[in-house]
Amino acid sequence: MGGLIQALLPGRVARTRVKGELTMSNEAAAENIQYLTFTLSEEVFAMDIDKVREVLDFTAITRVPGTPEFMRGVINLRGSVVPVVDMRQKFGMQATEQGVNTCIIIVEVTVDGETTLLGAMADSVREVLELEPGSIEPPPRIGTRLNIEFIRGMGKRDEQIMMILDIDKVFSFSELAATRGMDGEPRIASNA
Repeated sequence: MGGLIQALLPGRVARTRVKGELTMSNEAAAENIQYLTFTLSEEVFAMDIDKVREVLDFTAITRVPGTPEFMRGVINLRGSVVPVVDMRQKFGMQATEQGVNTCIIIVEVTVDGETTLLGAMADSVREVLELEPGSIEPPPRIGTRLNIEFIRGMGKRDEQIMMILDIDKVFSFSELAATRGMDGEPRIASNA
């Protein structure tokens, strides 16, 4: 599956962020953003493809004592130790069971100006798709007690609805700080 993400990305539009604004090298696609779609249980989620480094086949994960339950452990990624999160558990679902399509999406997460690599376990990766702004609606307001800050919007394509995640807001600073020391090096600056 490692080649899957590369196979999905060749036609990708080059994008850069300048002072918080999104600019694209292809003016025809100036409004569209590409997303990697993946499944957790029967639900479809998406994240900005710019946050995705690669997609790996499921591999052995070493559990780290004392970490939250959704932190499944760490993997060795070409000599670097990368924390792996079970996205199903993070969202209150049952733990991910290893299946033929189970994968680890390596993402760059930025919190408080610090960037770290994180592996996000998913049931499967579906595709890279491009969505127009008109096909994305704001997240639904489900009372005031539910934190939906990490949902960027609800994408619509044909009859399918997907939750578009702001991967930087899925994890709090304290949750990412739990990844500190897993490889002996801090990944996030502490508040101390």
